[in-house]
Amino acid sequence: MKNLVVLTGAGISAESGVQTFRAADGLWEDHRIEDVATPEAFRRNPELVHRFYNARRAKLRDVKPNDAHLALARLEKDWLGAFLLITQNVDDLHERAGSHQLVHMHGELLKIFCEVCEKRQKHADDLGLGDSCPNCHSKRMRPDIVWFGEMPYHMEMIYDALAKADVFISIGTSGLVYPAAGFSKLASRAHRIEVNLQGTSVSPSFHEHRLGRASEEVPSLVTELLQKN
Repeated sequence: MKNLVVLTGAGISAESGVQTFRAADGLWEDHRIEDVATPEAFRRNPELVHRFYNARRAKLRDVKPNDAHLALARLEKDWLGAFLLITQNVDDLHERAGSHQLVHMHGELLKIFCEVCEKRQKHADDLGLGDSCPNCHSKRMRPDIVWFGEMPYHMEMIYDALAKADVFISIGTSGLVYPAAGFSKLASRAHRIEVNLQGTSVSPSFHEHRLGRASEEVPSLVTELLQKN
């Protein structure tokens, strides 16, 4: 049985209506990265950062998983070997599609944590300066998001899975953000497949390329993989 690792990026959720960071109409259009996505920004203007992530959290109510999300949940369910889905996305569309063997390396919009006791909890509503930690009662709650300059989550598990992978699939990633941009090289023993709208800077490190919309390419790829499983 083969070990399968999948990495998903903003491209898979963009088809569900989730704004990406780098598109012309993306999230950074009205906000500089330095103003909403760094620890320094949160210390400098926590009200702005809370408003930014509250708006993104609320937007999740208006989107739903697409066929690519659903296909990956089917792949996990029917794959006979080890399976791990790594996502750079902070939305919950993979979970809503039925994925379970999943890690969010950049955090989750629907979680918050306390900077004092580091207790994490699910949170679907707005978050503000007046909210207290249910564990230690401090008022230093923040979105459970990995900001620029912070270490992504679950890296030990991710590196171990990549080293053991027989098949590695990258879907909808820009190939610009590290450490994820280096995953294809770390999966050195794997057969590597890239699914994207266009080639990326890391495309040369893949054996196969499926160019097109994730909602169209991923379901057909999943069917092929399961037929060979």
